[in-house]
Amino acid sequence: MPADPSGPGGSTPRDVVIAVHGGAGTVPRGSLSGERERAYHDGLTEALRAGSRELGGGGSSLDAVEAAVRVLEDAPCFNAGRGAAFTADAGHELDASIMNGRDLAAGAVTGVRHVANPVSLARLVLERSDHVLLAGAGAEEFALRHGVPHSTQDYFFTQRRWDLLLAAKQAGRGDGSGGTVGAVAVDAAGDLAAATSTGGMTNMLPGRVGDSPVIGAGTYADNRTVAVSCTGVGEVFLRGVAAYDVAALMDYTGATVADAARTVLLEKIPALGATGGAIALDPAGALATPHSSEGIVNGYLTRDGSIVTRVYDDETPATG
Repeated sequence: MPADPSGPGGSTPRDVVIAVHGGAGTVPRGSLSGERERAYHDGLTEALRAGSRELGGGGSSLDAVEAAVRVLEDAPCFNAGRGAAFTADAGHELDASIMNGRDLAAGAVTGVRHVANPVSLARLVLERSDHVLLAGAGAEEFALRHGVPHSTQDYFFTQRRWDLLLAAKQAGRGDGSGGTVGAVAVDAAGDLAAATSTGGMTNMLPGRVGDSPVIGAGTYADNRTVAVSCTGVGEVFLRGVAAYDVAALMDYTGATVADAARTVLLEKIPALGATGGAIALDPAGALATPHSSEGIVNGYLTRDGSIVTRVYDDETPATG
């Protein structure tokens, strides 16, 4: 893994073409088994390579973020798709959104229970419907009409997520461990795109909707400013309209991506009572990864093909 130019004391990564995240939270050194650490690094790397193949093959940034997030949805170590958290009734409800910075077109789904890759269903909503957000049974019916394979609920089962649900119930918590995955990219035409996908929060009430499927809260992309994918306590990111707030600060005040993202993630969101993080990429390839949580699992790929993946808390500065 190449040295990280944005490590402690370093600068904002430059010349980034695609970046991904696997959720904000706390991952101190020594807390992961070697197998799980490799799973994180391998998942991030595979996602970046999938996105890079799309960009290198003449695909758009929209193609790249969809491809990257699909990989993360398929990796059971992340809370999206196959590794989704359990709701309070021991089910899985998945959310995703995707946005094109070129024309502000967007698609999203929430509360889907039988779709292995919600990010691709979100893109179908963008491209094959007159709507932005479809929910629950309507989203499932839309998926079937467009040939999306039906996945049974047991596809999403992982022992780790089941154990987290049991622990949350025993502790009497209304919520528990969460997490989200996402990607941002810029293509050769200078078009930005962002996508986010999540399995929600452990032991959440059925029907709960967080920020991930809400354009402007968990996901936003505008060629004039930035592509953003957020991760954290969804209710607060909804209230703070976090992803759009980064873009608005850049648009209205001329703030850099680093300063705008830092203001939102390190000042405004914590002031509302929550922690979290984001990946934010500007059209020139400057990447910000600020987080008020202890860390954020993330990675990025630069124009020269270098890949950096970061899992532990001390690998990504809070103001990065």
